[in-house]
Amino acid sequence: MNVITDHLPEFGDGLLLTVELTLLSLAGALVAGVVVAALRVSPVRVLRAAGMAYVETLQNIPLLVWLVIAVFGLPEIGVMAGLFTSAVVVIALYQGAYMAEAIRSGINAVPAGQGEAARALGLTFVQSLRLVVLPQALRTAIQPLGTIAIMTLMNTAMAAAVGVVELTATANRVNLDEARPIYIFVTAGLLYMLLSAVFGLVTGALERKLAILR
Repeated sequence: MNVITDHLPEFGDGLLLTVELTLLSLAGALVAGVVVAALRVSPVRVLRAAGMAYVETLQNIPLLVWLVIAVFGLPEIGVMAGLFTSAVVVIALYQGAYMAEAIRSGINAVPAGQGEAARALGLTFVQSLRLVVLPQALRTAIQPLGTIAIMTLMNTAMAAAVGVVELTATANRVNLDEARPIYIFVTAGLLYMLLSAVFGLVTGALERKLAILR
């Protein structure tokens, strides 16, 4: 176990960067998901088509491809950003497609009468969505959103392939020095499990606290 204790600072830095990458990506994904979900349920056909195109495009091309395009392709046309920033933006946009579908399912679960009542009171579509439907939809979709949060955590490991030194990249670097893959990668796996458990606990607590009784 000396191989782990000798490299605790590196593992700590990698774990911290993974947490930062995950939380920032989740924040961006939630914003993107809400916007795209609103497009998906819009009464305007063009907006619905745009939302569908976003979801289909992002979900059907692997995350690693998007990361490679952002990190190595965009600089070729003059779009420059740091590795960490590029990873956050790409993961956020990618996970936003999954967030959008989870939120859309939450919107569909809200009784139609809620939106009709809001419109009867004179609210526009955007106002009824923002003030009446979305708050209920987000509460309904907490469990799938929690699953996507864990998925986002796991997908941050892809950032190692484009040079972001998060937990997976840290484990790989330590292994290159020590050549003890079992100890090193099992430790990394346990740290991912710990983070996943934390996300699961938070999701469960939110689901119990914000559950909608029907």
